[in-house]
Amino acid sequence: MTTDLAPGVLDALQHQVAVFARRAEQTRLGGVGQVRNSMDRAAYLLLNRLDQEGPMGVKALAAGMGIDSSTVTRQVAPLVDTGLVKRTSHPEDGRAVVLQLSPRGKARLDEVRGSRRELMALVTSGWTEEERDVFTTLLTRFNSALSEVHNALPPATPAS
Repeated sequence: MTTDLAPGVLDALQHQVAVFARRAEQTRLGGVGQVRNSMDRAAYLLLNRLDQEGPMGVKALAAGMGIDSSTVTRQVAPLVDTGLVKRTSHPEDGRAVVLQLSPRGKARLDEVRGSRRELMALVTSGWTEEERDVFTTLLTRFNSALSEVHNALPPATPAS
């Protein structure tokens, strides 16, 4: 793969992505106030997907998130145990299990979203609305491209 971009631009980009990853982990993009750092990334992404797309099975949830079913099963277990997600029977096939955001899970997700929204407002307080829009568009595009590249790569083999 060749590129017309100057190595300096790519070096700066990869450095800023690394810094962003460190800052995101430091804050866990958890938000501000009492709910700061109160929900890990995996839980937030799972609850958010269930909220946006409705009840679904483990396989559909895993496929939509680009992870394997065993990972989803492991990540969902504590959410079920704490009552944020409930397991219900599939409406068309009573033998199949569907994961659904519980009312408690919805309330908790809304609380965390509000806190994270406050953090984003604080971080971008000196930005114009246009700058926020452009950044969001570019970050979405970057994440999509990164996902496409990741999905195209062969599975990693363990070092021997």
